[in-house]
Formats: sequence, structure tokens, C-alpha cells
Amino acid sequence: MADAYSYTNSKGQTYYLHTREVTLKNGRVQRIYYFARDVRPQQALKAVPAGMEVVETERTGMPVLRKIR
Repeated sequence: MADAYSYTNSKGQTYYLHTREVTLKNGRVQRIYYFARDVRPQQALKAVPAGMEVVETERTGMPVLRKIR
């Protein structure tokens, strides 16, 4: 899936944005977002969700999503 949102970090590694619905211990269903090195077609996203931005962790350079301040 070439149209999945990709992010290349400062180390030159490319990650792709995915989402998944998970059930928490209290039974509530929550949507999570995560980055992976490969594209998983059923879970890949084409864009960053509204109100969110991509930042890198300082130590590993792994991209994460956070709410825009």
C-alpha cells in the first residue's frame, strides 16, 4: 500500500502510521495509533488524524503522535 502515511526519522528510517481498536480491561473500546517499519494494509492510515502531530522520541528517534498544543 504505497499511499500509507510514512515518516522518515532523523536516522533515515521510514515508519508507517497505523491504527487499531483495542478493548481495555474495563471493557471500553479505544482506538490506538502506532508506527511500524512495514505497511499492514488492514490497519494503515493515509494521513495523520486531525489535531495530532508527529514527533520523534529523543533517544531512539521513534515517531509518536501527540495532540497539537
